[in-house]
Amino acid sequence: MNADLVVLASSEGVPRYLTATAALVLAAAVVGYLSVRVRVLPIVGFLLAGVLIGPAQLGLVSSTEAVDAAAEIGVILLLFTIGIEFSLERLARVWRWVAFGGGSQVVLATGAGLAVTVALGRDWKVGLFTGFLLALSSTAIVLKLLADTGGTSSTRGQLALATLVFQDLAVVAMVLVVPLLGTEAEGGTGALLEALGIAVAVVGVVLVVARRVMPKVLERVAALCSPEVFLLAVVAICFGTAYLTALAGVSVSLGAFLAGLVVSESRHSTHALSEILPLQVLFSAIFFVSVGMLLDVGFLLANLPLVLAVAVVVLAVKTLTTAAALAPLRVGWRQAVAAGLLLGQVGEFSFVLLTVGEGAGLSPLGEGEDGSQVFVATTVLLMMLTPAFGSLGTRLLPRAGATAGSSAGQEATPAEAHEVQGHVLMLGWGADSVALGADLRARGVPVVMTTLNPGGAAEAEAAGLTVVRGDAMRAHVLEEAGLARARLVVVAEHDAEEAARVAVMVRGQSDVPVVVRATGVDLEDLAAAGVDHVVDPAVAGRRHLAEVVGARVVEVPTADVDVSRLVHYRWPSDACPHGAASVPVQPGTAGCEECLRDGERWVHLRMCLSCGHVGCCDSSPGRHATAHHRATDHPLMASLEPGETWAYCFLDDTTVPEPRG
Repeated sequence: MNADLVVLASSEGVPRYLTATAALVLAAAVVGYLSVRVRVLPIVGFLLAGVLIGPAQLGLVSSTEAVDAAAEIGVILLLFTIGIEFSLERLARVWRWVAFGGGSQVVLATGAGLAVTVALGRDWKVGLFTGFLLALSSTAIVLKLLADTGGTSSTRGQLALATLVFQDLAVVAMVLVVPLLGTEAEGGTGALLEALGIAVAVVGVVLVVARRVMPKVLERVAALCSPEVFLLAVVAICFGTAYLTALAGVSVSLGAFLAGLVVSESRHSTHALSEILPLQVLFSAIFFVSVGMLLDVGFLLANLPLVLAVAVVVLAVKTLTTAAALAPLRVGWRQAVAAGLLLGQVGEFSFVLLTVGEGAGLSPLGEGEDGSQVFVATTVLLMMLTPAFGSLGTRLLPRAGATAGSSAGQEATPAEAHEVQGHVLMLGWGADSVALGADLRARGVPVVMTTLNPGGAAEAEAAGLTVVRGDAMRAHVLEEAGLARARLVVVAEHDAEEAARVAVMVRGQSDVPVVVRATGVDLEDLAAAGVDHVVDPAVAGRRHLAEVVGARVVEVPTADVDVSRLVHYRWPSDACPHGAASVPVQPGTAGCEECLRDGERWVHLRMCLSCGHVGCCDSSPGRHATAHHRATDHPLMASLEPGETWAYCFLDDTTVPEPRG
């Protein structure tokens, strides 16, 4: 042991990889944090972080080999998640927009890039490559911007999504075509057709095999109810498929997309997406940082007029071609222009194409290294300005009114029709949960349940419940289950600590009432987690038994005290010095404990804020609230009468009108 410590202590220097990694992650975290504080998309912050630490600026990361490898992983995971979210049912609702709108946009933008390049006297192959770079928009930035502004389900959001879907599919063909445009490419049209044929064959084989094998594999893995093993299985599917397609000479990006598409057809797609998203976010952040590192600020400043002019031209071409492609869909010119402004930047996959093109001897407009630098500077600049373009497009929409076209609304409506509204969201499976869900459903209350257990999911679905397969600790699963639209959340976890963690996740995204069902509960932790009601099966069982028996042997008044209610009366610090005696408690009984036991009647009910004892007021014969204070020295009590929020300190004879906050 001492020898090991000596070796560790004697090691000199910092590992080369650690300097680059620490600088990259630290810069991304700090600049990303500052971006959020000033209400700028984190992706823009990641780009700025890359610009800051890049070799052409501070030079904190001089070797980009490790960064490039991580960035490539980011692209693979990004395409994989896009594939998972690529729902065929969702696509079918806007298939005309994807096929005609997205297809026309790619063709028009590519044609514009080709025309400009040929007009400058360059070869048509260079023009086609330039058009490919120009045609793509940033899926990551646009979808993030729509999600943050709540515009995903709007007409403009659906138009942008449909166009991006076609662009993402077009990338697959572009990656195959670009190497064949190079100066050293051989075979011409024959080689191109051969490459496309191989791609089609690979796609067919992967989809056929995966549709038959992968659902069974995921079902078996999910049955283990182990998030760790499930995550490893999903990552293995992603990289395994990408590797196999690469062996066949097809892009790893295509393989990653196919892997995601395979998983999307499984019942566990939501679970898979929730597990992979944290990795995708991390590596995608690295990808955008690596993009920022490509920018040479010195070149930008020296050629600022040229870069700004190119940026204006790119924005104009992208906006006009997108609007021209979408306008025939009868969505109205305002919607078309607004979508065009949203898609006015150059996309992250253009950098993938740029790398492929450079390997084939191609460059934007055929300008060599200068052309690549202008392209990088223009792309980074337009990505940073995308939120401003999106806001400008939003200003066009209020004036649209009925001119937006009724057909657009008809296209967007089906996406809303399948969303459950005002439902009870049950997080966790169990016999009691399924029985409660079936009872609520019979009463006309919609129910959505989340679970990792395939058998439990099948049982819940057999009972007519809507099931989302996934871990309730994942924000994406809660979003998919409709947390924002739920009227009540029931956390049905046996372990109280796990229930508290789930409640924290829920409370971080919504203020909907939360009911926790767990054993061995710690009310302090649950109160801190924002729980409103707590049901301990053991305690609830004893209470219910006592209430049933007592109701048949004595005649006492009934009360509407909710014994599952979790009460934490935050005592004002300036009221009296005994506020620490107020802790999270639950009402011990539905009425005065002593009156229930003795068969007496009460007038008003009070609750001890230290132990939850329920007693009657001094107007009642027994005066049991005061009697409890005298027997226990618990100083604080609160009214349980409907509409009353006051509390009282026996020791200081002090009344507090309402709790702090």
